[in-house]
Amino acid sequence: MTSDTSLATPAPAERDPSPADIRRVIAASALGTVFEWYDFFIYGTLAASGIIGRAFFPASNELVQTLLAWAGFAVGFGFRPLGAVIFGYLGDRLGRKYTFLVTITLMGVATAGVGFIPSAATIGFAAPVLVLLLRIAQGLALGGEYGGAAIYVAEHSPKGKSGFYTSFIQAGVVGGFILSLLVVLVIKGALPAVTWSEWGWRLPFLFSTVLLAVSLWMRLKLSESPVFVAMRDQGERCRNPVLASFRYPGNVRRMLVVLFGIAAGLTVIWYTAMFTVLSFLQTTMRVEETTAQLIVGAGALFGLGWFILFGRLSDRIGRKAPIVTGYALTLVLLFPIFWIIAAAANPGLSRAAVDAPVVISGPHCAYSPFAREQGDKCGQLLDYFSKKGIAYVKATSPATVVTIDDEPQADLSPAALDAALTRAGYRLDPVRPSAGNIAIIMLAILMLGALSGVTYGPVAALLSEMFPPEIRYSSLSIPYHVGTGYFGGFLPFISQYIVARTGDPFAGLWYTMAVVAIALVVTVIGLREPARGA
Repeated sequence: MTSDTSLATPAPAERDPSPADIRRVIAASALGTVFEWYDFFIYGTLAASGIIGRAFFPASNELVQTLLAWAGFAVGFGFRPLGAVIFGYLGDRLGRKYTFLVTITLMGVATAGVGFIPSAATIGFAAPVLVLLLRIAQGLALGGEYGGAAIYVAEHSPKGKSGFYTSFIQAGVVGGFILSLLVVLVIKGALPAVTWSEWGWRLPFLFSTVLLAVSLWMRLKLSESPVFVAMRDQGERCRNPVLASFRYPGNVRRMLVVLFGIAAGLTVIWYTAMFTVLSFLQTTMRVEETTAQLIVGAGALFGLGWFILFGRLSDRIGRKAPIVTGYALTLVLLFPIFWIIAAAANPGLSRAAVDAPVVISGPHCAYSPFAREQGDKCGQLLDYFSKKGIAYVKATSPATVVTIDDEPQADLSPAALDAALTRAGYRLDPVRPSAGNIAIIMLAILMLGALSGVTYGPVAALLSEMFPPEIRYSSLSIPYHVGTGYFGGFLPFISQYIVARTGDPFAGLWYTMAVVAIALVVTVIGLREPARGA
């Protein structure tokens, strides 16, 4: 293809790959996706447990340390759109196969690099700078990986089966999260606690080199997408696919629907179902770290089938209906599911928050999570309860007063407040839920997994069908990674900040609710059901 106007040319015909071809394509692409997302998520898995913050973002304020670690997590997402532009262009010009070979190599090298960076205690400010640079490299790589893998499988799929076949790519994203938890748990379990805390946590990053070798071996055995080969042989490639993505008739509207209606909505649901639950259990509900990781990992593993189920179902009923249904159900069920998790994870703490509420009042009660020191006594008390993860209500009064279970506290020192909270039933030590309560938590996580699966399972096929083959890689990747990168990548940071400011451990969920509500409206109004198998 020599000009943008020739994009109207129909897509070239393609032969149906053999069953053996399909199995090889799905296996290599899905496993590569698992490994690539493992690389990206291992940072988030360790950030949720506080290790990343302590090693690379030390601060006198533990909450600031956590927020900075999650900001580093968000940085990688912030650069995904640039990676989408760069690798989308290469994917449409040079081919799907070789582009995602480059992305997975960049990701593997960057991930291993994090494991070699000395801590901030050793090299000072250079440590967080180097971490952020490697997170940027990871974000660039991921911006090209997802589109390449999704399109590669979709373009190998016979008509009527692309939803089913590409759903393995969607499940691969969850697989990367599960693998990150599994590797952390295995290595942590094999090492003494002191060794894990000092340097053992670096091994999951270094393990990326093994996954990179396996991925390259598998993907080098693949052939190029038949759709791209036909376009190349017939001279149908676009000269500048990035520019053409914004010029092709109706394409900007489709890209905006993908950004605000598809990518933003499904991503915040998925990250809420995985990372928010993990952080919520470990910090807010005081569940012992390894126990929380096992629960979330097992819940995610059992929930993998949702992605395959709804991907396959979308081949029969269409792509739009499952996504719209998932958004609507999320708006209804999200808060109740988290209430169930809280009640089962730490019943004593949950009952205490209801039966013995904490009220903090003062003349101003200004609080900033980023301040080294709060401006007045009321702000210092808010900081104390925020770090404890204790829900509180703010009020205005002439003097600074803390009331626990309707009893004003005469002594506002941390030791005295700790004792008062304990008397009121607040369990602040790490807990291990009973077997029955763990089953309840896992059922709740499975419900969240279903909400994620119904919205995420059909998406790779949907996005591939929405755009012409000549500009497909670019047109899919750019809005998808803007939506997932900014709406989803900043979710942990924003939700944690909302919780810190409000004192309500559930308040961060309003961010998810707001994004999903917008996505629902955009999808209902703007998404047109594409021709399946296009």
